[in-house]
Amino acid sequence: MALNDFFDPFFVWISSNSGKIIFSAVAVIVVVVLYRLLSRQINRWRENQRLEENIAFTLKRIFQWVAVLAIVIIVVSMFVTDIGIIGGLLSLAGGTIIGFASMNTLGNAIAGIIVMTSRPFKIGDRIFFNGQFADVIAIDLIYTRMKTLDNVLVSVPNQELLKSQIDNYGKKTVVRRSCSITAGYELASDLVERALQEAANKLTKEQVILKEPKPYVWITKFGDYAIEYTLYVYVNKIKLLPKIDATLKRTVLETCKQHGIDISTPRLIQRVGNTDNEIES
Repeated sequence: MALNDFFDPFFVWISSNSGKIIFSAVAVIVVVVLYRLLSRQINRWRENQRLEENIAFTLKRIFQWVAVLAIVIIVVSMFVTDIGIIGGLLSLAGGTIIGFASMNTLGNAIAGIIVMTSRPFKIGDRIFFNGQFADVIAIDLIYTRMKTLDNVLVSVPNQELLKSQIDNYGKKTVVRRSCSITAGYELASDLVERALQEAANKLTKEQVILKEPKPYVWITKFGDYAIEYTLYVYVNKIKLLPKIDATLKRTVLETCKQHGIDISTPRLIQRVGNTDNEIES
């Protein structure tokens, strides 16, 4: 008897609103089908290179939000007379919550639109952000998601991106890398420069660095006890930058050892004795 008292009003409500329920279901199906058709068309344009990956991803996100909003509006509009009290309570609670959260959310949304339209980077680009390299995998309205070299997924609010300096290395951009060493003043500069050029030639033959633009060596600093030499090279394998930097340093180290070039940092050692001070470098 208790179950009948519970289910009877439910069945009565369904029977009296069957038309609205059917219409809502049909409308939801139509919206979902339209969204999937638009998503497939966007994917075709992206595969045919008629749309950039970043723009295609943004369009799909916008259509997804529009589809969800359309479904909510359709369903609510059909049953608004029956859920007026509930809707009022939800509006009151939602207004309070939105009042506290809207400032940051709205700011991040506006920042997301700016990032999507100005395109300081695209999906798939490698960027240098907050002291580390990361690959951009998604640009949402509120957050931009990226994956670090440690394979950690990081979600950054878009407002923070607009306030920060971001170095965009792209996908196949030609960038310059460098490796600096110190050598004593007693060594001829020609010897050190030839050794560094030899290291660069080895990496060029191994196709680690580019042949053009050509690598070059500069004297970049005069220290108190040594000269700083810097080898500059160019690479376009952006995804391998950390490995290339390590290979460059190892090759320079091995080549300098082969030529008898000491690249250890000179130190000033002071020994205090009973009768005199001896200073060695």
